Amino acid sequence: MGRKEIEALIRILQEQLAAGRDSVVTGTWQILYSSDHDAFLFEKCELGAYCEERPSVISVSGKVVDRGGPILGEA
Repeated sequence: MGRKEIEALIRILQEQLAAGRDSVVTGTWQILYSSDHDAFLFEKCELGAYCEERPSVISVSGKVVDRGGPILGEA
């Protein structure tokens, strides 16, 4: 990651913190950056193994691409 991405991550985290209960990053164990998608993945798998939710994805511009959510019990 370069400076632009780090600044974007800080901004995104501040926005998500301000969102309170509507935050899509609550429960995150790991934050990954995808240069292919120019987005951050907020991984919710505990220790990279046990996972009940797909990651939230937020672009560098701050747009929520995927809110993430339950894997089990989805239709």
